[in-house]
Amino acid sequence: MEGICKFNTIDEYNKIMGVETLHPLVTIIDFSKTSHNGDYPEGHSFGYYSVFLKDMKCGDMKYGRNYYDYQEGTLVFLAPDQVVKIENRLPHQPKGWALMFHPDLIRGTSLGRMMKDYTFFSYDVFEALHLSEQERQVVLECFGNIASELNHSIDKHSQRLIVSNIELFLNYCVRFYDRQFIIRKHVNSDILSRFEELLTNYFNSELPQKKGLPTVKYCADNLHLSANYLGDLLKKETGKSAQEHIQLRLIEAAKEKMFEKDKSVSQIAYELGFEYPQYFSRLFKKRVGMSPNEYRTMN
Repeated sequence: MEGICKFNTIDEYNKIMGVETLHPLVTIIDFSKTSHNGDYPEGHSFGYYSVFLKDMKCGDMKYGRNYYDYQEGTLVFLAPDQVVKIENRLPHQPKGWALMFHPDLIRGTSLGRMMKDYTFFSYDVFEALHLSEQERQVVLECFGNIASELNHSIDKHSQRLIVSNIELFLNYCVRFYDRQFIIRKHVNSDILSRFEELLTNYFNSELPQKKGLPTVKYCADNLHLSANYLGDLLKKETGKSAQEHIQLRLIEAAKEKMFEKDKSVSQIAYELGFEYPQYFSRLFKKRVGMSPNEYRTMN
């Protein structure tokens, strides 16, 4: 079945998978117990947060133009309305789990206010969370606690306990991602090198005059990463944000141009991609501790 199937409610997906809906805003699915009727659509889009833990590869997961770094024993996180496709689907009963929860479930809670901090919901390619066996058991225990609450008769404590267990699970995922950043240092080092090279080539070209200052998204797209993943990687590896790295490389390029005495500060600002020279002067002074003219005079 081709095309994209949009699931707006938890119940819609539960029904197509042959799963009983125990709560309208949250579900835990054990795929080994599903009984899907009809053809699977090639693409899915969910109107809620979705987390998939697959114990068996059932096809190639594609997000945007690229394929997920996705294999057995990985967690994949999808924010509401993201589109994901499964290509080259293998014909067998899937195994694994899914946690799905609607934004309305956490609205007004501490988790709802913190969701923006769980940046892995905006990761895409090469960025799935690869679990150790011990980590996998922790994830399954969290899922089991949520499922236990869903099977308990709903009372005034249900929402708070379910949301608390989801928050606990997501906090474990933050820890597991930190571990993954550490053990994949050889991969991270290559990304950092390519990021620095990308910025160097950008400022040594005419792109700043044509496109303006490079954005984090521009850099991430050229590195085939999501902006959030690139930002998190840089922060964990260097302690600086992606935007700080861009500004530092910008200042280095500006210092080099200061020695071209036939160019005014305004001209240099335009060549670096600034629309307003005053903003360039303020940023330069903030980073260097003196104005562009003072730096030029001193040197």
